[in-house]
Amino acid sequence: MSGDAVLVLALLGLSLVLFITERLALEVVALGVVLALMLGGLLSPPEALAGFSDPVVVTLAALFVVGGGVQHTGLGALLGERLERLAGPSEPRLVAATMLAGAALSAFMSSTGTVAILLPAVVGVARRVGVSPSRLLLPLACGSLLGGMLTLVGTAPNLVASNQLVARGEPPFAFLAFTPVGAAVLVVGVAYMVLVGRHLLPAGAQAAATSAAHGEADDASRHLGGRLARLRVPAASPLGGKTVAAAAPRSRTGVTVLAVEAPGGGAAALAGPTTTLAAGDVLVVHGDPAAVARLVADLGLTPAPPSPEAVDPAAQGEDLGTVEALLAPRSSLLGRTLAEVRFRERFGVTALAILRQGAPIDADLARAPLAFGDALLLHGAWSRLALLGDGQRDLVVLGPLAPRRRPARRLWTAAAVVAGMLALMATGAVPTVAAALLAAVAMVLGRCVTLEDAYRSVSWGSLILIAGMLPMATALERVGLVQRAVDGFVGAVGPLGPTAALAGLFLLTSVLSQVMSNTATAVLVAPVAYDVAQGLGASPRAFLLAVAIAASTAFATPVASPVNALVLGPGGYRFRDFLRAGVPLQALALVVTLAVLRLLPP
Repeated sequence: MSGDAVLVLALLGLSLVLFITERLALEVVALGVVLALMLGGLLSPPEALAGFSDPVVVTLAALFVVGGGVQHTGLGALLGERLERLAGPSEPRLVAATMLAGAALSAFMSSTGTVAILLPAVVGVARRVGVSPSRLLLPLACGSLLGGMLTLVGTAPNLVASNQLVARGEPPFAFLAFTPVGAAVLVVGVAYMVLVGRHLLPAGAQAAATSAAHGEADDASRHLGGRLARLRVPAASPLGGKTVAAAAPRSRTGVTVLAVEAPGGGAAALAGPTTTLAAGDVLVVHGDPAAVARLVADLGLTPAPPSPEAVDPAAQGEDLGTVEALLAPRSSLLGRTLAEVRFRERFGVTALAILRQGAPIDADLARAPLAFGDALLLHGAWSRLALLGDGQRDLVVLGPLAPRRRPARRLWTAAAVVAGMLALMATGAVPTVAAALLAAVAMVLGRCVTLEDAYRSVSWGSLILIAGMLPMATALERVGLVQRAVDGFVGAVGPLGPTAALAGLFLLTSVLSQVMSNTATAVLVAPVAYDVAQGLGASPRAFLLAVAIAASTAFATPVASPVNALVLGPGGYRFRDFLRAGVPLQALALVVTLAVLRLLPP
């Protein structure tokens, strides 16, 4: 083995370890690979940077913008709102409807975006019909992953597999090339989850306790009970003339000022850091009763009697409301405190509680590091809370947002843009990348999404990951490692025939996708799959299609995909729940894929 081959192999091994352990951000690892390939003389700068201009990367960027338009116009939420009407109170029908809704959306947009859109609707439906959310949320994640198998643009591995064909001088996959296999796997997956899988999911005390902490705003009163008070600012109080920030009641005693009622009563105004307090004002505060008593003693406040117009953060009013929001996977808030990120100033809402494992924590909210699975009970103006549900990558809102009127014209504009894009892709009238770019531009020109929101809709980390890892395939082939892998694989399973080789590659890809990005897995395995197929005299298209399908079978661990991480906390799941329900689904996907591929033309 040459020195260059050893270097590339070491670089590949190191990147795999870093992908699995996530000691560094995935995009940082990918950029490190690009730099190492350049500085090590393994690839020229244009070759190492070729991934950033690859049609796969450009197509995905455009599709993120299209997905942003679908979300911002309410087109995606509209589908979620129909779940209860279509399925009724039946748990089996709800499971099937949830999976099919997730699949329908994720066939054309990011599976992570799909789950973020549908998760609040599914939790709300579960509560209204009396079904444990744990019976629906993992099926939602699985349905969204299965939906990515339906079309060429459903998920990045499909585009990677198609790009491998183009790189070898062959025509790319057609838009619906994945549909026969993907649809068969989806049907079997839905049937499995309805008949067997849902019974493997928790629905007892643990799930009920956890999901109760992530429910609708009706539960806010339970978390806030006994922690609200109304305090009057007397003329002698040192608070007169100070702003809320200058008074610093939260840092002093842990008590939060939610609203201020001016002298003479009337509606309360939401309090912010710059709100100036005056003698006679009535403060609506939230905090532990002992902390409120200390605040009264320190600042000379006096208890105010209840008022029919007093603010109740547990109630959903026309202007103010309370929601719960889950920390998103790889949120920038993880491991940091609310004080560190200046949460109130940054988001314009107040965190009333940090919910951990179904219950509010007792620690000082401002100084408690946020952990994976935490949810925040947030109070503020609906206009600010609504922004948390639109293109915001740190939080996923679980509670219901106040209904917002969206221009029907823009919703239908978004629907028309998506339909036009799909028609262009299905007919092959223009290249896939051109159709995606046209749709993205149309979303912006049609005012379905602003230019600023379009930039926010793009998962730049995912694009950098793909662009950075694509040149690795070039380096592996150049130093002969792909050929070595092919020879070894063919020697081991070749005598057993192409079907055994196809099954082996499917298993390898499926296992890797449980611990690392499915896109990175597809980038690494696709070249090997193509060459193995050629070595066995089989169809490379069938092998690449199987690898793409296998890369999307990330069902068995909560870290296998961001969609699994999103449902982990709200569903009250443990690691073993994913294993019990996910491994059989992976096995079924393998069997169905092999069976359908044998029926398709070579």
